Amino acid sequence: MFFAQQAIPNLTEWGALHYWKSPLFKPHQIITHMFLHGNFTHILFNMLALWVFGSILENYWGAKRFINFYLVCGIGAALVQMLMIPFEARQAIGSHPDVPVEMVDAAVRQFTDEYSMIGASGAIMGVMAAFAYLFPNTELYLMLIPIPVKAKYIIPIYVLFDLFGGFSRQAGDNVGHFAHLGGALVGILIVIFQNRTNRRNFY
Repeated sequence: MFFAQQAIPNLTEWGALHYWKSPLFKPHQIITHMFLHGNFTHILFNMLALWVFGSILENYWGAKRFINFYLVCGIGAALVQMLMIPFEARQAIGSHPDVPVEMVDAAVRQFTDEYSMIGASGAIMGVMAAFAYLFPNTELYLMLIPIPVKAKYIIPIYVLFDLFGGFSRQAGDNVGHFAHLGGALVGILIVIFQNRTNRRNFY
């Protein structure tokens, strides 16, 4: 799909997730957005995370159950992100007492109409959340940190970064923080429900 994006004009725009009230929105985008990426670095880090965490979950669950989980997390990420697009629009545009409310509202509408999101990050955050719940004491190495840290500490930190980033969005920030949070929320809810009779995993 990444190479197809480079070769086929308008494929990215066709498959990217738009706000549900935008004239550019099509229902298929709720799924297609997670198979498209913005550049090589974007797909490289997403696929690295998918390989590191997803391969273990796939071996644990089996391929069919894993792909269903992955897709549901990606859909959940899309729905949460769409819900929060107007909030992100107002954050990005800001407000000033001297600017008429009508102008701000018009700018928000234009932002939401033109908004688009691509990437597998939301689904992958669901995978990471599930991994942290099911294999909490697995030790992981992070770049720049020379000591191993358990998954149950690392992955919640990623979630906190997205929580902070989503509610204090800075200019130029093009990360779908709420998609990440939505994917992580869906992922953790699914594994908690599936393991509701097992309380020993996280300790």
